[in-house]
Amino acid sequence: MYLEQIHSPSDIKGYTPAQRRALAAEMRAALITRASSVGGHIGPNLGVIEATIALHTVFDAPTDKIIYDVSHQCYPHKMLTGRAAAYLDPTHYGEVSGFTNTEESPYDHFNIGHTSTSISLATGLAKARDLAGRSENVVAFIGDGALSGGEALEGLNVAGEMRSNLIIILNDNDWSISENHGGMYEMLRRLRETNGTGADNLFRAMGLDYRYVADGNDTEALIAAFAAVKDSQKPVVIHIHTQKGKGLSFAEDDPEDWHRHAPFHTESGAVKHPSAPDPCLAATVDFVLAEAKRNPNFVYLSAGIVGGIGLTPAERAELGAQYVDVGIAEEHAVAMASGLARGGARPVFGTYSTFYQRTYDQMAQDVCINRSPAVFLVTGASLYRSTDVTHLGFYDISIFSHVPNLVFLAPTSIEEHLAVLRWAIAQTEHPVMIRTPLGGYAESPYPVRADYSALHRSIVVTEGAEVALIGVGNFAALATAAAEELARDGIHATVVNPLYLSGLDEALLTRLKEKHRLIVTVEDGILDGGFGEKVAAFYGVDRDVEVKSYGLPKAFFNRYDPATLARAHHLTAPQIAADVRVRLRS
Repeated sequence: MYLEQIHSPSDIKGYTPAQRRALAAEMRAALITRASSVGGHIGPNLGVIEATIALHTVFDAPTDKIIYDVSHQCYPHKMLTGRAAAYLDPTHYGEVSGFTNTEESPYDHFNIGHTSTSISLATGLAKARDLAGRSENVVAFIGDGALSGGEALEGLNVAGEMRSNLIIILNDNDWSISENHGGMYEMLRRLRETNGTGADNLFRAMGLDYRYVADGNDTEALIAAFAAVKDSQKPVVIHIHTQKGKGLSFAEDDPEDWHRHAPFHTESGAVKHPSAPDPCLAATVDFVLAEAKRNPNFVYLSAGIVGGIGLTPAERAELGAQYVDVGIAEEHAVAMASGLARGGARPVFGTYSTFYQRTYDQMAQDVCINRSPAVFLVTGASLYRSTDVTHLGFYDISIFSHVPNLVFLAPTSIEEHLAVLRWAIAQTEHPVMIRTPLGGYAESPYPVRADYSALHRSIVVTEGAEVALIGVGNFAALATAAAEELARDGIHATVVNPLYLSGLDEALLTRLKEKHRLIVTVEDGILDGGFGEKVAAFYGVDRDVEVKSYGLPKAFFNRYDPATLARAHHLTAPQIAADVRVRLRS
């Protein structure tokens, strides 16, 4: 075997074409075997094996700096930079993350998991190099739909006038996570069809040199192309046409489903441990399809991840013109939603909490200042969702609950979620953000209301005394569970679902002082700037009421175990109940 002997890219510098072909075959087999066991971004990585071998044959990493956009395509890079054991030996599979990571290796220059950033990062590295008088190559590797993101275009614009070494490799496999959308991809298609000679060339128009490699899975052709631009003193784009999922028939035939995949049987492609779809997201899909049929002015917006609710190709086709995928461009989606709402349409934009982080300015400026009644669906907002440091989904409360004019709600059950969504689409007074429940109550323990226009009215789930547990969104059920623990000791707690994250039910909080001396807030988010801080600020220095807030600290966590993290911060019912008992006795 070749791969097990590779400890750094220097080990492959002298390989012959035959050895490189054998190495590519070993890498492809290792990726498939590992993915069949632990899952991961299999499709993008299978498509760039030859390109990665060529990169590390021509360039001298880590002195020459290679930045992988999104880093969905970094597995082969990790295999050639001292981490092959994590792809060959099952006992080492867990030693690497799914993204480039500066803590893992000096060959990884950034922690990257969000899209469209590589060119901007590369321009910074290139400028710093020039200021220091160094001469290393700087390479940005971008693909899988990332080029449509606004930051990528901003980076191209700056790169075009740098007049210094900056090499941009565009990995064009004709796919994003799902199908590509946007006029840019028509331009790329014409460049492919004309072997790179098409008249419409965005890159040349922006001042960059341009080269095309028709077979981006031909290692030798790639080596020649990369060698021709190594040490170039002007910015250049090398456009390579690759096949997503190459070498695994299931991934070649269905690039969308195999972009990222759960562990599977290599013979059939069947998932080893099938899981039921998220019931709340499934109910949301049903609602969206029904609403589109009912209201011709309804439109659902996605930013390259099928709306964050898992719309299938058939469901997207059923929506037709009432489904708009803007590509991986969340900022544009938010602003477009504002325009749709002001134009009389009823838009919903859905995406993961982690990606909403990119939209703060558009939410404030384009939507909320203008009071555009668009609806924003936040999915994956929980410490129990994504655990990679680049994809954490529990900062949204602190980010968005303070934006003026935005009504931010956190329903606690599927029934309440659908009721809130139905109201949000029908009303025309407010921009509305909805935190889709993950977990929460299996069935609502109280009658779900239909009208939410009287803002900031909390819901008393159970009435008690001494201690009030205010459970936010997903964690209302946790508050109820803690109350049930306390009831075994004869402590009958009040449980409150605040529902609105963007304001307080001050009348209720004032009333709680009459029979409660301890107020506990529990939220699936960080404490700094969170809902608990709002409650604590309301009570201020009131000596008759103590406030204790539970949540996460302001920190980044990486590849953590959710249950362990929850226990570490007393986010379990027994721990909360135990703490309450101690405080009530003091």
